[in-house]
Amino acid sequence: MLLFSFHAANTVIVSFLPLFLQFKGLNGTQIGWVLAIGPMAAIISQPFWGYMSDKYQTVKRIIMICLIGVLLFSTIFFQMDSLTTILIMGASLFFFAAPVGALGDSLSQRRADALGKSFGGIRMWGSIGFATSSLLVGEILSVVGIKHILWPYLFFATLALLVTFILKDVKVETKPIQFSDVKVLLKNKPFIIFLFFIMFLTITHRANDSFIGIYIASLGGSESIIGLSWFIGVTSEALVFAFAAFWFRKFHPLIFIIAAGLLYSFRWFSYSIIDDPSIVVAFQVLHGLTFGVFYLSAFQYVTRLIPKNVQSTGHLLFVSVFFGLSGIIGSLIGGALIDTAGTETLYLIMGFLALLGSILLTIYHVLPFGKS
Repeated sequence: MLLFSFHAANTVIVSFLPLFLQFKGLNGTQIGWVLAIGPMAAIISQPFWGYMSDKYQTVKRIIMICLIGVLLFSTIFFQMDSLTTILIMGASLFFFAAPVGALGDSLSQRRADALGKSFGGIRMWGSIGFATSSLLVGEILSVVGIKHILWPYLFFATLALLVTFILKDVKVETKPIQFSDVKVLLKNKPFIIFLFFIMFLTITHRANDSFIGIYIASLGGSESIIGLSWFIGVTSEALVFAFAAFWFRKFHPLIFIIAAGLLYSFRWFSYSIIDDPSIVVAFQVLHGLTFGVFYLSAFQYVTRLIPKNVQSTGHLLFVSVFFGLSGIIGSLIGGALIDTAGTETLYLIMGFLALLGSILLTIYHVLPFGKS
């Protein structure tokens, strides 16, 4: 229930915050800055709260502290009107919200191991929460208006906090990240080149995360249509994850990554010419075949590239590039492009970027170290 309720709350931010900021009168560039604050805050807050969890040997209490901070600062954040106060309160909100998902996964993983159950079966509830909330909240906001976005967010965040009180805590026994681990990874040229090349894909993915709501609204779509689009996207992603055992080991991971990149390019080029929001919703089925396939394959390939003793650090760097750095760049550049050229041009450029990334990864694959 923790994963269900937290990811349900997170849906409100991911799916509807850009539309709410537009309602507040912010332009694309300003919205991009607000959305970039989340990944910026996460880069600081996730190591900090991870350290606190290690120091005090508790995951549950850290989650509780973070959720209390989320409730407090979300109440203030959604009341702000000026860009400066929105940025300050947004940074405060995301500082507490960013670590909850990872800490919740950690708690669930350890409890699953202790009980002899599948972590995937537990983690699935996060996807169910996200998908359910996107539909439900989209319908509610279509009726009451985007200005009331605070209330569904508070409802799910409060539910997450209440659930945390009844969870059993676990002790943290993971080895802390050492600076020497980072140095080893920075000297791993295939790993660094791979991270650089995939950014041509991950930046486009994160830009779409930030602005697809505004894009659908610009085509005449309502909040319920936006919610439905996220529901279909997350459902397709969950299906790709669920059936990974049947397709994942058929080919080299880079083959799947390149295929997902080409599909990303097709998806973005299509969005640049679509003028009907219902068609965009139908195209969201491709979310699973792009993000789902790409993320699983890239994570597995990173595991191949790096030594076992630094895999935790390598995975953290990969996730930081995907969701952190790419999120910052995608939000800032995407917002500026919407202001200067419009959403159609944004998606057109994203299509070319994804195509370029796919070509670079194909070249990378034929090089000797790309066959590892």
